[in-house]
Amino acid sequence: MDFTFSEDQILFRDNIRSVFLKEVAPELLRELWDTLEGRSQTLWALLAEQGLCGFSVPEEYGGMAMNDLDWILIAQEVGYFALPEPLLDTAWLGAGMLVDLPATPAGDALRTEWLPRIAAGEAHLAIGGPLNPLVADAHVADLLLLHHAGEVHAVPKSAVKLVANPSLEQSRRLFRVEWTPSEKTRVADAVQGKAIWGKAVNRGCLAVAAQLSGLASRMLDLSVDYSVDRKQFGKQIGAFQALKHYMADVAVKIEFARPVIFRAAYALNNDQQRTPVHVSHAFLAALEAALFAAKKGIQVHGAMGYTWEVDLQIFMKRAWVLAAAWGDKGFHKSRIAGFVLSENAPLGPGHTFIE
Repeated sequence: MDFTFSEDQILFRDNIRSVFLKEVAPELLRELWDTLEGRSQTLWALLAEQGLCGFSVPEEYGGMAMNDLDWILIAQEVGYFALPEPLLDTAWLGAGMLVDLPATPAGDALRTEWLPRIAAGEAHLAIGGPLNPLVADAHVADLLLLHHAGEVHAVPKSAVKLVANPSLEQSRRLFRVEWTPSEKTRVADAVQGKAIWGKAVNRGCLAVAAQLSGLASRMLDLSVDYSVDRKQFGKQIGAFQALKHYMADVAVKIEFARPVIFRAAYALNNDQQRTPVHVSHAFLAALEAALFAAKKGIQVHGAMGYTWEVDLQIFMKRAWVLAAAWGDKGFHKSRIAGFVLSENAPLGPGHTFIE
């Protein structure tokens, strides 16, 4: 079995990285913090131009019909550059939920109306699931997919009231959504919704894990660069053995987290039975790497690493807020414990790809 990414997947990742390197600089992030919406229409149009908005949209609706595994490398780049736009929520999670809706008149109508608009970059989606009662980017969403008693409801922005909730990270705009469920907004009942929300939760957790991996890599790179530029006692601080150990330890955690993330993406893409366990494992491994990178990054930068002027704080704060975006550590540890502590649990390397 070949578990390497294809040349096309790597090439697309590299192309997106070159676009983000040019267009998503820390200076832009700071500029957007001071705007009312905190979002850039120009940047969103660029994402659509690159085909990212239609990545998960079926071809019959104008998209590229890519799968969950195709998103992983892109999601890592989203994390590495701390992309402020709701790309993953709209184009991966939201579009995926619309595709997963049952073949009913309501579901078909929703797909016909919204999937072409998503692919064209003409619509934003926001998701209020069972694990994220505070909805990210609801203020720019044209359609909200909301959880109620296990059901899936599709609610236009005009039918909700938004109450802003302060966030530690200025790019992440969170809202409490006040709305009234009805037969008109319900597009999947509780039975149908169980499978839809289950897959959405796993996608959301995996999207966060991939972003955390990218954030950890960015914080490591920033720390390495700073250790080269900063001097003490006439020497670059990166020459001191203690700092070398800090950064080497971070690199090891990142490298150990990546294959776990890729394994979870494989499980999700192939709808494997133990997908929730693999996804939670990926989340915890990536979170550990990101939090460790933030801690060691602060130690390398000193107290100034917290300050507004230093880029490290941008990525550090993003990692902190994503730690509870789709379930906290307790939730994910409980999913893993339920499997590991079960009777006759198939553990060990020999069971890695056996379901």
